[in-house]
Amino acid sequence: MQLPADRTLAHLGRRQRARVRDVVGDDDLARRLVDQGLWPGVEVELLTAAPGGDPLLFVLHGFRLALRRDEAARVRVDAEPAS
Repeated sequence: MQLPADRTLAHLGRRQRARVRDVVGDDDLARRLVDQGLWPGVEVELLTAAPGGDPLLFVLHGFRLALRRDEAARVRVDAEPAS
C-alpha cells in the first residue's frame, strides 16, 4: 500500500508499518518524540487504538509507545514495503 507524501503516524491503520521520515517542529514536543526513539529510518507499527481512537499504541525498537493522535500527527512516515 502506497502512502501519500504527507502521511503521519496518526494516519496508519491497525497493524500497518511505516518508517519514520522526520518529526515536524523544533519545540519540546518534537524533541521528546525524538528522545522516545522516533528518529528517521525507524520502523514503527500501529498495534491498536483505545476506544474512541485516542491514544494510539505503537511498537518500535522492541517496546510499546502510546501517543495521543495529535502527537502522532507530528511524525511523518514513509510506507514500509510489504514483506
